[in-house]
Amino acid sequence: MRSLAVPITERPRAWLLQAAREAYALNGTDVPSSTIARRAGVGAATLYRHFPTRDLLIAAAFSEQLAQCVAALDEALEDDDPWHGFCSVLTKVCSMQAQDRGFSAAFFSQFPDTPGFRRERARAEAGLARLVQRAKGTGQLRKDFDPSDVTLLLLANNGVLQESPEVSMAASRRLLAHFLQSCRTTDGAPLPPPAPLRLDDLYKPPRRNE
Repeated sequence: MRSLAVPITERPRAWLLQAAREAYALNGTDVPSSTIARRAGVGAATLYRHFPTRDLLIAAAFSEQLAQCVAALDEALEDDDPWHGFCSVLTKVCSMQAQDRGFSAAFFSQFPDTPGFRRERARAEAGLARLVQRAKGTGQLRKDFDPSDVTLLLLANNGVLQESPEVSMAASRRLLAHFLQSCRTTDGAPLPPPAPLRLDDLYKPPRRNE
């Protein structure tokens, strides 16, 4: 049901965002903008007045989830137990990926016209590096762990998503459990050198052979 809590002038925008989130969650971000406009009960002109480009619509639709990711990282940095904070933020982000196909698709997309996303990603990159160092300082996170390993986790977690949310969550939890166990300090063999990956690399499509 449409919410009437927002001012009349803002209602079409709110309806569009709600329709976009619902459509993206079901079918990913390839849903045509015209479909979202119809779902929201507005015309195409109204959609383009509020969101001139598709990237801006996707970014606005998932700005709340991005804020939740950054908030989870900030909360983890404030945790008195760095290892608990490290595990907590990875659990929350992986869960968000598994529960919402649309968010996962947006999470792996580039938004060249949305500086807010770029700014938040840069802040997340720096916060993650601090979180890793804090967890290493407790002796619980293996010394050869690299922040780029989190990028590997998110790439892998995106790969286990299925049509069924229940199956996606079960697979994601299993993957994360394996990952966290491998992250703990051990006397086993050292890891290979880290891959040259940053969180920002999640948003770049792979190169294709010409």
